Amino acid sequence: MSLPTDEDILLQQLRDPKTRQATFSEVVKAYSESLYWHIRRMVLSHDDADDLLQNTFMKAWTGIDGFLGNAKVLTWLYRIATNEAITFLNKPAMFSADDIEASSVAIESDEWFDGDELQARLQAAIQTLPPKQRMVFNMKYYEDMRYEDMSAILGTSVGALKASYHLAVKKISSYFDDDI
Repeated sequence: MSLPTDEDILLQQLRDPKTRQATFSEVVKAYSESLYWHIRRMVLSHDDADDLLQNTFMKAWTGIDGFLGNAKVLTWLYRIATNEAITFLNKPAMFSADDIEASSVAIESDEWFDGDELQARLQAAIQTLPPKQRMVFNMKYYEDMRYEDMSAILGTSVGALKASYHLAVKKISSYFDDDI
């Protein structure tokens, strides 16, 4: 079985008890990687991203009947994943602000990271952004997501998202300017 390209058919198959499990398995196969990296760019740790991805799919599975279909299935999954990451990031910090510097070391030594020094510096710069700016930057820069899709996922106006992205780019540029 493969994922239908028509959203109405996909939603119909997800709601039908006879096809739900097989269709959902295809959804998981099709979207796991992009959702994983979406989450991973926000939380950095592979283990945390993996756990949040699993939570995302569990919430999607239990919430299929409540999904109205007023957005694409992928947009709905991104919204769940984003909310999971936000909830995770809003938990009381179990580390100090000094750990931001250590996070870049963790990125470099992570078996899942294969970037060069510039990529590591970019990740360190991104980690200095407030969570909402970080999400907007990651969605636009890495995923080339349209502002309209981000708006549906984050529940924020397109104008506010453009402003957040602009501020994020300025802060990241400033981060690199400070190193010169």
